Amino acid sequence: MLKHAGTRGAMKRCSSLLTGFVSNRRGVAALEFALVVPLLMAMYFVTMEVSQAIEANKKVSRIADMVADLVTQQQEIHKSELEAIMRIGESTIQPYNRSQPSITVTAIKVTDEATPKVEVVWSRKLVNGTFSEAELPGSVTSVPTALKIKGSFLVRAVSTLSYEPVITWAASSKPTLGLASAFDGISMQETYYLRPRMSLAIPCADCNS
Repeated sequence: MLKHAGTRGAMKRCSSLLTGFVSNRRGVAALEFALVVPLLMAMYFVTMEVSQAIEANKKVSRIADMVADLVTQQQEIHKSELEAIMRIGESTIQPYNRSQPSITVTAIKVTDEATPKVEVVWSRKLVNGTFSEAELPGSVTSVPTALKIKGSFLVRAVSTLSYEPVITWAASSKPTLGLASAFDGISMQETYYLRPRMSLAIPCADCNS
């Protein structure tokens, strides 16, 4: 009888140990879940934000390319037409709407002199939805050396965007975000130079008014 009682006691102890082990396994699994899920969520949001930033950067490049292309297809242009083209460029960034792109279009001539000068003919810009004159006619500007050809005419389109990640845009209080504020306003910019396609120059009589 003593032998059987001892055996039953040992079996109970083994059962108790096994039950405790299973319970501990559940606790470990819960702890692992609590540690891994925030990491996976962070990786998901970072991946999503990076992909959106890359797409926005591509669109910023597309804005400058498209605006310059449309302007250089004209033989002459008026302020209203130029502003309509810039509005089309502005809409290209959609559905991103956390900040507005800025667009500057500048007509440039390289003088036919022994030492050619690079001068502004006309210039308009779109900033925060408002049009205005960008650079004064006759002011000196610069172009890449390869494009500095005597007697040439160029159209320069510059698009910029201060990209705001979701984590900074959606925040109501910057100080509570800590490191997130370091990613606020990522600067994106693209510049395109194109020559007129239908004429030697593209005049705009009212672009600087």
